[in-house]
Amino acid sequence: MIHRRVSVFCASSAKVNGNYLEAAAELGQILSNAGIAANYGGGALGLMGALADSMLSAGGSIRGIIPKFMVEQGWNHKKVEDMLIVADMHERKKTLTENIDAFITLPGGVGTLEELLEMITLKQLGQVLVPIIIVNTDNFFDPFLEMLERMIEEQFMRPVHKNIWTVVETPGDVLEAIRNAPEWDGSAIKYAPA
Repeated sequence: MIHRRVSVFCASSAKVNGNYLEAAAELGQILSNAGIAANYGGGALGLMGALADSMLSAGGSIRGIIPKFMVEQGWNHKKVEDMLIVADMHERKKTLTENIDAFITLPGGVGTLEELLEMITLKQLGQVLVPIIIVNTDNFFDPFLEMLERMIEEQFMRPVHKNIWTVVETPGDVLEAIRNAPEWDGSAIKYAPA
């Protein structure tokens, strides 16, 4: 079964390499064509903007979730009509995780990494059960993935925890990765202590 709504974590910087922007736009097109709605951080620039613009132009369904202080800075995407303005970053992240069938992470900065790590942690604890897909455009996430491997090698995590996330090279691989993600259920909490 293909999932019906995903949350996408990604960068708001517009200064990044164009390959990252193209990948975000490609993901937006793929999701729209598959009839999959997306939640994202509500921004107008960077990978956020590329994702939103792509989904809007393809007739897709995208919902922005953005804190009030960011709207006051003018960072919200003016063409995304489904824009939920929340109190703060904590509420934004909580809302991004509600009623979601999968998480997709594109390259980004510390905010993106923090969102991804929290979802991995919650899944490790059996509180999140859906697929977590990491799109490793231009090997961006290699150092992060090496760190996760080291955590497992040095027994801070168990080998079974590799089933928490799935890494793909391109947006074109995302839907298959969601379909084929390893099963994970609430009993996973028993694996949490390494």
